[in-house]
Amino acid sequence: MADANQAPREIAELSFEEALEELKQIVGRLERGEGRLDDAIEAYERGARLKAHCEAKLKEAQAKIERIGLGPDGVPHAEPFDREN
Repeated sequence: MADANQAPREIAELSFEEALEELKQIVGRLERGEGRLDDAIEAYERGARLKAHCEAKLKEAQAKIERIGLGPDGVPHAEPFDREN
């Protein structure tokens, strides 16, 4: 992740964990009211993009998860993950 003196990395390059950590830092700075208004607006916009990136990464992971179930014949099989169950 970038520090205050470096340009931030493109969001698409960040892992879920990196994006989430940066998002936490942005939220902390905004909650403390640090910086100028223009900086806060820019940070908020980046935070919104980071949030969307994290949500997309979670959906990707969720799509890959399979649940092991037993068929009526007792044979195990994989079925897609279903959040409601």
